Amino acid sequence: MAGTVAGHQLPPAAHLLTNVMREYVLQRVLQLIPTLFLISIVSFTIIQLPPGDYVTTYVANLAAAGEEVSEAEIAALEEHYGLNQPGYIQYIKWITNFLQGDMGLSFYWDRPVNRLIGERLMLTMIMSFFTLLFVYAMAIPIGIYSAVRQYSPADYTFTFIGFIGLATPNFLLALIFMYIGIAFFDADAGGLFSIEYLDAPWSVAKIWDMLKHMWLPVVIVGTSGTAGTIRVMRATTLDELGRPYVETARAKGLREGPMTMKYPVRVALNPILSTIGWQLPQIVSGTVLVALVLNLPTTGPLLWRALMSQDLYLAASMILILSSLTLIGTLISDILLAWVDPRIRYGERGTT
Repeated sequence: MAGTVAGHQLPPAAHLLTNVMREYVLQRVLQLIPTLFLISIVSFTIIQLPPGDYVTTYVANLAAAGEEVSEAEIAALEEHYGLNQPGYIQYIKWITNFLQGDMGLSFYWDRPVNRLIGERLMLTMIMSFFTLLFVYAMAIPIGIYSAVRQYSPADYTFTFIGFIGLATPNFLLALIFMYIGIAFFDADAGGLFSIEYLDAPWSVAKIWDMLKHMWLPVVIVGTSGTAGTIRVMRATTLDELGRPYVETARAKGLREGPMTMKYPVRVALNPILSTIGWQLPQIVSGTVLVALVLNLPTTGPLLWRALMSQDLYLAASMILILSSLTLIGTLISDILLAWVDPRIRYGERGTT
């Protein structure tokens, strides 16, 4: 029996298609659960592989500063943080509390991990959203134009700019922008807020101030992603423009612009859509150096500090969150690919 959408009867093929997509999405979601469980074990194990722990690092830093810590104080610290227990007991305790919404206590900051991540995650996700928007809004039209106008002056110009963007490290670009801002405009290019809004409660004025500072890190972080996406979009569009079906469409008298957007570009988007899932964690974790240079209150420096100080629960929680973003992004990519291109739809078995 055919389904209905908005009161209209669906043909049997369309109803089958919706069932296929529904089953595919459900199966992919169910696959996330054991994958996340294995990732949590691997992450927790890897963090404990380096010799010592947070207390060891803490005592070493005190010793470097000329202070001594007694064995009793070390034992008390290990007892306080639960580091005197076997690794598997620490993992069970952490993952059980994590599933209940408690990520544990940060050793370095002596604060709940939930609060530390929550304070920075919102800003990180806002910056990630604008960065993704910047990357695709710039790269996809430029890539299409370069493919359609192959070997034109504009194509050579965009290709040259793309190579420069790929070759320039983001942190170096951040230093250049900071130098230009200070030397020529007498303006501080770092941070996401003006001084008067750093500790101010959230308001419309603070949000506007954040947006005014947001464009610089977005451009810096998005530069390499934009350059790479331009190259991918140009190459895949050129490949599709040479296909026989495009020549057939031209022979039938279809206008070049609408035909290009409807057929070759739609197929050329597949590699772009398939990498959306990789962009999310790369933007969150890949901004560590940029965030340190620009003094951004994002999760990148927090993860760096957690790894450097062997802050077990903070580092493990952030790695698990980044892994979850990767899996969720991959799921979104797979769904978009199955929706855009029926040829790769899972389990379709040749139905049209």
